[in-house]
Amino acid sequence: MRASLWVRMDTWVRHMVPVGVTFALLLLTAIPTHLPALSGIVPMLPLMGVYYWSIYRPDLLPAWVAFAIGLLYDIIGGTPLGVNALVLLVVQGVAAGQRRFFLGKSFLVAWWAFGLLAAGAAGATWLLVVMLYGRALDASPVIFEYLLTMGLFPLLTWILARTQMAFLKEV
Repeated sequence: MRASLWVRMDTWVRHMVPVGVTFALLLLTAIPTHLPALSGIVPMLPLMGVYYWSIYRPDLLPAWVAFAIGLLYDIIGGTPLGVNALVLLVVQGVAAGQRRFFLGKSFLVAWWAFGLLAAGAAGATWLLVVMLYGRALDASPVIFEYLLTMGLFPLLTWILARTQMAFLKEV
């Protein structure tokens, strides 16, 4: 027997939760903080979303979605087109590839691995931008973004886990 239209729509919307949440995290990076010392420093929220969903629901956040979100991240952040797309694509591939390792491990293991992956992603982004601009850029904002991202990771992971339990428990 075929499911009703409402059941199919409900399933489709639930399957879109990881994409929608990661897109919302991307939009949050565009909100100006109006703090003089932190005007150009924003946490790497889309990176956290791609990392989380690539481990816990890789079927709902495929590589092409990570790439598309990365392109939008480049447009919103003003980085050269393709830099964040490439970085998020690599993060998605590494996280999804190591999924079996992460499942069943403690949060501290996931946080430690995210720290390594985020450091590599921040460094790669900075290096690619430097190479594309052809001049040296100050690395201190990248370091502060990394530290801010690491500090917010536990809170955001808790929110993403609650979102997964609320919307994707039955999917």
